[in-house]
Amino acid sequence: MRLDKLLSNLKYGTRNEIKKLVKQGYVKVNGEVVTDSGVHVDEIHDEIIIMNEVINYRPYIYLMMNKPQGYISATYDNYHETVLDLLDEEYLRYDLFPCGRLDIDTEGLIILTNDGKFAHQIMHPKKDIYKTYYVEVDQPLSQTDKDIFLRGLTILDGKDEPFTTKPAYLEVLSPYKATISIAEGKFHQVKRMFQALGKQVTYLKRIKIGKLKLDDALELGEYRELTETELALLLENDDK
Repeated sequence: MRLDKLLSNLKYGTRNEIKKLVKQGYVKVNGEVVTDSGVHVDEIHDEIIIMNEVINYRPYIYLMMNKPQGYISATYDNYHETVLDLLDEEYLRYDLFPCGRLDIDTEGLIILTNDGKFAHQIMHPKKDIYKTYYVEVDQPLSQTDKDIFLRGLTILDGKDEPFTTKPAYLEVLSPYKATISIAEGKFHQVKRMFQALGKQVTYLKRIKIGKLKLDDALELGEYRELTETELALLLENDDK
């Protein structure tokens, strides 16, 4: 990759700004000062230093975050803070985006990456990757609710168009608490499903995507990089 392209991708400045820095001797490649910003470098194996900072380039980043309430699952919003506002500067350089969304008042597991192909694999409805939520409601739950969710029910999507849900799996933990696993991610889907049964969701937290569980050690607003094992879990069939 060209040196100026690499450094601009990592938000060290515009191409012109980087060109000036290079000409002024602020960049070294493998211990040698370079003055040509168009030189090609091996971004993975070469040691690249700009203004005494060693570049640690990685093409793709994968983060697990425990999203708190009050944050939008987007890269930008005019009115609310987004999940990117929770990230340190070192990760903002990678143009990360959330894989799917959680409502502003919903907590829990969300994945952030800059790998579009990977995101498509876990977000596309045809992949049938189930997302599991812990939910609290205002009316008692029953076996009948479980049966209805398993058969599928008709609700409205984000455009107020009716659609029938795929089989959803409800596990009743107590009269007012449960977990529910769904394969889609329509607008307010979990809330709308319970509303169709005459129940209001009072608390909602995503705890699992596919076979990947939210790390219990992550406090609200905290995040960490996924391990190779966890990445593989995200792409495995959950065998519902």
